[in-house]
Amino acid sequence: MDIVICKDREQAAHMVAGLIDRAIRAKPDTVLGLATGATPILLYKDLIRRHRDEGLDFSRVRTWNLDEYVGLAPTHPASYRFFMNDQLFDHVNIDKANTHVPDGMASDFEAAAAAYEAGIAADGGIDIQVLGIGSDGHIGFNEPTTSLASRTHVQTLMLGTRLDNARLFFGGNLDEVPKRAITMGIGTVLESRTAILMAFGKGKAQAVAAMVEGAISHMTPATALQMHRDAKVFIDEEAASLLKNIDFYRAVYADSPLRALEA
Repeated sequence: MDIVICKDREQAAHMVAGLIDRAIRAKPDTVLGLATGATPILLYKDLIRRHRDEGLDFSRVRTWNLDEYVGLAPTHPASYRFFMNDQLFDHVNIDKANTHVPDGMASDFEAAAAAYEAGIAADGGIDIQVLGIGSDGHIGFNEPTTSLASRTHVQTLMLGTRLDNARLFFGGNLDEVPKRAITMGIGTVLESRTAILMAFGKGKAQAVAAMVEGAISHMTPATALQMHRDAKVFIDEEAASLLKNIDFYRAVYADSPLRALEA
């Protein structure tokens, strides 16, 4: 696991955008796994800028989003399909037919989940998976106690997750936040070729420390990334503040080729 401690979230977003930029230019049909929420917004702004100003071409890129709320139509302003269109897809030259978000309105969620897994496999698997982390250590909507081998499935959401998301997507109204979501499983995430997790602020410090330095546990789902073949963690100083081995991570990064992404 590569730990990159950035001066702020702007630098982190710039560096992650640089990694994705390199991947797309090297492989125009790159398959991206994407996330929603506050964490990746600056990343998406940087990718839009690179498309507009530097010719980054999304015409052959394919995307698979982590999750969606059960019961929200794609046109609902709090749906993750709406978010992705608004924050990224509407601003680059991507073919919407190549963008995928789980179906929150499916009549048969078991079949929809199986179809989502099959679609990812048919696309050759995910090259780069973008992740955030919940304050309780969840990734996607994989809440604590989720199997570390889980595949795409319907997940009941914890109250803390619903409270966090109420502020982001529902104007603070908890009653409007769905109680379930359909999400990629942890096993699905672990099959990505590269996993990039971003986390910012003191509120994520405890989850980051548990993810990086804690024991692998289904009670902290993000710890599964310790088993990933190529996991990269981009965090700001506040999110890194509880890491016990922070000086070691800085020393390793000093000799890392990832430093070139700072430019």
